[in-house]
Amino acid sequence: MRKILFGVVITLIILFSFKYCEEKKENNIELIENSALIQKQIKNVGKLIVTEGHFSEVFNYKNSKDIFGDYFTSDKKALVIVNADVTIAYDLSKIEFDVDEVTKTLTILNIPEEEIKISPDFEYYDIQADFLNPFEAKDYNAIKKTVRTSLKRKIENSDLKSNAQNRLISELSKFYILTSSLGWTLKHNESSINTIEDMSRLKLELAF
Repeated sequence: MRKILFGVVITLIILFSFKYCEEKKENNIELIENSALIQKQIKNVGKLIVTEGHFSEVFNYKNSKDIFGDYFTSDKKALVIVNADVTIAYDLSKIEFDVDEVTKTLTILNIPEEEIKISPDFEYYDIQADFLNPFEAKDYNAIKKTVRTSLKRKIENSDLKSNAQNRLISELSKFYILTSSLGWTLKHNESSINTIEDMSRLKLELAF
């Protein structure tokens, strides 16, 4: 009788051990598959999120040159009309992240800064100059530099960057939806993102 009971116990131990190993193996396979899926999804959204804008500006350029000291002044001037296309983009292929399979955590370590591209088109009107103070390359360069500085200031005061950040958060929200559906945790640096509303925190952090 003891031998029978001993045999039954050994059989049960073997069966439970086999089942435990199979379940552990399946869990490991699922963990690896989920990790691969997360990394694949991150690569899939590694694209440019672009916000476009258009700015126009009228610029009066004037330069005076003293001739023979203060006895004579030669002026040159021009009316410049600038039409500029502006794009603001985030290259998500440069995003830095860490996938921790042990704790089932996806951590966004760093989000690349926005890339601002300004493509101005200059039209020059009413150019007035003389041989004593002619228009030169340095004048055109000075105009372009001044206009670019003005355009950057307008971009900062517009809602273009805010719109670009909203589109960025919309893309990053896909990470939360994915990790949440797989039972994983999404973090940005040291902060956990527990709801879709928490994604708005990222926009505040991007603004600084």
